[in-house]
Amino acid sequence: MNQHLRRKLTLQAHGEQVVFIKRKHERIEHVWMKAFLWAFYLDAYPDAEVEIDIPGRYKPDVVAMDRRRGRPRFWAEAGHVPADKLAHLTSHYPDTHLALAKWDMSLDPFVAMIQETLPGARTAPIDLWRFPPDSAERFIDERGNVQVDANHATRRRIGYA
Repeated sequence: MNQHLRRKLTLQAHGEQVVFIKRKHERIEHVWMKAFLWAFYLDAYPDAEVEIDIPGRYKPDVVAMDRRRGRPRFWAEAGHVPADKLAHLTSHYPDTHLALAKWDMSLDPFVAMIQETLPGARTAPIDLWRFPPDSAERFIDERGNVQVDANHATRRRIGYA
């Protein structure tokens, strides 16, 4: 797939379209994971947006806001998430569905790390995704349509809902 050579990828899913920007020092796999997370959760969160500024310390890769409450209902991160950011997300947003994606790596160490940071009062799930190295070819067609097949990726859900 030659899409990894472009700096902008226009991708579609569920009748919506987003332009994903590949920054100079960003790996293309990071961009693809953002697209996969956006596409997979778009049915559940049709107002999900990619890389927007929201109030607070951190910026999400993908987010769906509860505009009435001014808080995220859904927050997704692709690739590396520092421990302090993870601790912040799990404790400050206990009712926010979190999703984290990794590229071709075991999820076991991340499950343990997340369980260590969890506060006792979380009410929303945390999904961990492992995307295999051929994910772009599997999930993005030549027209830029993204269709994530959960049967060809690994998802582990950590509790609560």
